[in-house]
Amino acid sequence: MPDHIPKVDEIGATSAPLMSASYFIGDRCRAFNDDYMKCKAEANGRGELECLKEGRKVTRCAASVIKDINTHCLDQFNAHWNCLENNNHRLFECRAPEMKLNNCVFDKLGLKKTIPGAPEGDTPVHLRPKQLNSIEHSGKNQW
Repeated sequence: MPDHIPKVDEIGATSAPLMSASYFIGDRCRAFNDDYMKCKAEANGRGELECLKEGRKVTRCAASVIKDINTHCLDQFNAHWNCLENNNHRLFECRAPEMKLNNCVFDKLGLKKTIPGAPEGDTPVHLRPKQLNSIEHSGKNQW
């Protein structure tokens, strides 16, 4: 590893905790993610060494989000990611613990949750008081 590339520890989380925290990581780390993706695009999809510095910034930022969630919302975080782990990562099975985690993170960390591609004007799924599947919500089969 080149000396000019700062060392960084891996996050050390499995897929369920990362999925649980993913929108919050996206909120806090967007600028770092954008820099990394720009570097990769400018390197025509390569840039393994050229983009390591940007990639390490993404990793450090994501680790800071996980650390802050563990510090301020540990019980809610554990409940949500354990639900995901035990339900094959099906988000709809875990809306109740997700709501509690969201409220804690919104209140204590000031992070937000933005779902890409969500229809404008619709209440985002994570803010609905009653969870509906897509057929119930739209009144028609979307498949």
